[in-house]
Amino acid sequence: MDNRIIIKMKSGGLGRLINIIQTMFVSLMRIWTIPIVLALSLASGFTTYYGMSHFITPWIALIITVAIQSIIVICSFEIAGIHWRANRLRYFSVLASLLIALGASVSFSYFKFYEISEQDTIHIQRLNEVRNKVEDYLSNIIAIKGELLAKERLEVEQLNQQVTQAYFGTHPEIPPSLRNQIGEGRIWRHYNELYQNKKSELAGLEEQLALLDAQIGALQANLNQLDQDSEAIREIYQQISSGLQTVQLQFNRQVAKFNTHLPAAPVLMPYSQYIQGIKPSFAMWTGFSTFALVCAGMVDFFTVLLSYRLEFTAPGPLTEQEEELVFECLRQFTQFRINENDALEMIIEKTEIEKAKRYIDWPRMFAVGLLLSRGFLRKVDDRTVEFAPTLYPLIAEKLGDKLQKIKEQSGRAEPVTMNTEPATHEQH
Repeated sequence: MDNRIIIKMKSGGLGRLINIIQTMFVSLMRIWTIPIVLALSLASGFTTYYGMSHFITPWIALIITVAIQSIIVICSFEIAGIHWRANRLRYFSVLASLLIALGASVSFSYFKFYEISEQDTIHIQRLNEVRNKVEDYLSNIIAIKGELLAKERLEVEQLNQQVTQAYFGTHPEIPPSLRNQIGEGRIWRHYNELYQNKKSELAGLEEQLALLDAQIGALQANLNQLDQDSEAIREIYQQISSGLQTVQLQFNRQVAKFNTHLPAAPVLMPYSQYIQGIKPSFAMWTGFSTFALVCAGMVDFFTVLLSYRLEFTAPGPLTEQEEELVFECLRQFTQFRINENDALEMIIEKTEIEKAKRYIDWPRMFAVGLLLSRGFLRKVDDRTVEFAPTLYPLIAEKLGDKLQKIKEQSGRAEPVTMNTEPATHEQH
C-alpha cells in the first residue's frame, strides 16, 4: 500500500477506509474474473475435445477445440465493445461466429455430460435387459413344466380309475357276461400295467424336474446378486450364462418328448458389453437428456457472460489524476436532487442557458462516462444518473481538501493584516 493511500486513510477516517476496501474488493473480483474465465474455457474445452475426439482424429479435435474456445472468448469481448447500430455488419458477423462456436461447443460437450449423467441409467437398463430376458424364459419353461406335470398326473389319475373299474367289473371294455365280477382279470392286468408304467414315468419326470427346479433357483439367486457392487461380478455373470445353458439343456431333454413347441433361450450380451462404458455417438440424441444439455450450455454461458462483463466494465479504482478530473468536471453540473432511492441524482443534459451559450460540455460528459464505466455512477434514464455509494467518500474527501485549503489561506491572510496595521498607524 503506497503513501498516498495511507494519507487518505488517515485524513478520510473510517469512511475513507471502507471506501478503499470496497473499491479494492471490487477490483480484485474483476481481476479474479480472468482466471475464472480461463478455467471455464478449459473445462468447456475438455468436454468439447472429449466428445469430438470420438468422431475425428484426436490431434485435429484438439486444434478445433482450441479454435472454438478462442472464438467464444474473443467474440464475447468483441460483442461488449460493439454497438450494433454503429456497425451492423461487424456486429452480426461477430454474433454469428459466437453462436456457431457455442453450438459446436455445446453439441460435443453434451456427449461428456450425457455419459456422466446417464451412466447409472445405462447400467440399470442393461441389468434389467439381462434380468427380463432370463426371467421371461424361466417363466415360460415353468409354465410349460406345470402344464406338463398336470397333464401327466391327470393321465395317471385316469388310468388309476380305469384300473379300479376293471377290478370291480364296471369297465366299459368288459364283456356283458363278465360285468360286475370283482377280481384281477385280463383287462385289469392290462390297465394295471399301463398304470404302473405311467406312474413310474411320472415319478422319474418329477425327479428330473425337481433337479431342474434346483438349477432354476440357483440361476435366480445369481440374478439377484448381479446388481451388487461386488468384485466377483464377472464370475456371477459367467455363472448366469452357464446356468442358463444348463437349464435350457435340462429342460429340452426332459420336455422335448412331450412337447415339440419349446421356447427359445435368450442370447445374453457378452460380459465385455455388459460392463462397457458409454461411447459417444449420435444415438445419444435419440435418448435426449435435458440435464446433460443444460450442463453443457451452462459452462459456455458463464464463459460468455464473464468475458462480456470483463470487457464491458473497466477494472480498477480511480487514480489521483482521475479523481481530480472527475471532481472538477462534476462541479460544472448544476441540477441535483435527492431521488426516491435516497441517492443524489444529477441531470447530465445541458441547461437552456448552456444551450443558448453553446457551452462545450464534452469534458464533464467524459467524466460521467468514466464514472459509469467504473461503477461510481448509475444510469437512471437518458438524462439523469445517480451517485453510487462508493462515490460519496471520494467527493467528501475532495470537498474536505478544498475546505482545508480555504482555512489555510484565511489563516495566512490574518497575520499579514495584523502586521500591516501598526505601520499604517505610525505613518499617520
